[in-house]
Amino acid sequence: MLILVRHGETEANRRRCFADSDDIPLTETGRRQAHQLALRLAREFSPEILLSSEFARARETGEIISGILGLPAQTVPGIHERNFGYLKGHPYDRMGAAMTSDPLYDPHRSWLWKPEGGESLDDVRCRAIAVLEQSGALHTGKQVVIVCHGAVIQAVCAHITGEWSESFVPPNCGVVKIGYTGESWQMPVVSDEWEGLRN
Repeated sequence: MLILVRHGETEANRRRCFADSDDIPLTETGRRQAHQLALRLAREFSPEILLSSEFARARETGEIISGILGLPAQTVPGIHERNFGYLKGHPYDRMGAAMTSDPLYDPHRSWLWKPEGGESLDDVRCRAIAVLEQSGALHTGKQVVIVCHGAVIQAVCAHITGEWSESFVPPNCGVVKIGYTGESWQMPVVSDEWEGLRN
C-alpha cells in the first residue's frame, strides 16, 4: 500500500500563494501537523518504507515522521511539486484568470494547460506515476509512506480514477491511501479524519 502524504503547512500555504522557492520551510503549524501525523501513522499503520520529495518542505515533513517512526527518510526525484512557472509567488486565484485568458486553454482538458515556464498537471502525472509504479513494484506487500505535494496527489489519483478533481487534494499533512499490486492500481481512499491537522 502507498500512503501519500501532503507536506505540512508553509507560509505560502498560509497566504494561499504558489511557493516561490523549492526551499521554503514549514511553519510552526506545519511542524506540529507533521508531528501529529507521524503519531497517527505509528498508531494506525505499519509503515516499512519512508520516501519524500526533494523539496525542503517535504524533506522536513519526512524528517519529523522519520524521527517518530524510526525509518530513514529517502528522497526520490520525480515527486516534487508542479512547476507553476511565472505564477510562482502569486495567489492561487491568479491561475484561473491566466488559464481563461490563454487562447491555447481548453476548458474540457484543463489538465493539459501549462503556465509559461511551467508544467501541466499531466506532466506531473507522467513523472509521478513512473516513480510510484517503480516504488510500488519494489516494495510489493509493504506499506510505503510517500511525502509529496498537492498537485502530485491530484495527478496520481486522476491517473487511477480518470477524474481530474481537486477533491483528491488533502489538506496539509492529509493522507490518500492507494493499493498497488505491482501490476494494477486500486481506487484511492482520501482520509476523512484529518480535519484536526488543518490548524
